[in-house]
Amino acid sequence: MHSPAFEKLCQQVALLKHQAEQFDRAKLFAKNRYMQAQPSLFDRAIFTTKSMALTDYVTEIEDELKSLPPVDHRHAYQYAIERISNQVHAVFNVIKSTPVWLKENKSNFKAKAKQQVYKHAVKKIMQSSHELYDELKQNHEFERRLNLMIEERKLKMSSASATQAKELNIEILALHARLGRCRKAISATEDKIQQVEKQQLR
Repeated sequence: MHSPAFEKLCQQVALLKHQAEQFDRAKLFAKNRYMQAQPSLFDRAIFTTKSMALTDYVTEIEDELKSLPPVDHRHAYQYAIERISNQVHAVFNVIKSTPVWLKENKSNFKAKAKQQVYKHAVKKIMQSSHELYDELKQNHEFERRLNLMIEERKLKMSSASATQAKELNIEILALHARLGRCRKAISATEDKIQQVEKQQLR
């Protein structure tokens, strides 16, 4: 069973595909010599695809989603979800920050001012999104360490004296309490990421 982050990502990709198709149909880069001279819209660190059509990048995202590592390979799965999420944000940013797109979709004189406000908001959202993913990564690392510490103490129990076993039990209970708090923090951070991503989709 996939995580809520995966379900959310699938919804975003479906919306992104629709917007990318509209964007490509509008041929917004056709009259821009600078853009036409570019071999690719994105850095190779983000996408392996080389194209000036956004739908090609959405296809790469869809392929990545189909070949996710198993959910029980937690760190690899989380890393893949994070990478795909960053790819989704990168494509959304091109759609939302292309001046011609904004000009054609906002025909009043305030368009330019709105564009600057939007760019600033997107930058702020992206920044906070990256910070939240860092926080999530740290919390997952704490969770992993706490699980290891619990397992270590459980192993010691088999050869411990009655007094030692009592102390180990107290330590295990304390570690479980910390693990509970850590998992609450993970859930809270995941909720924050979803809120930030909702803002970005507006």
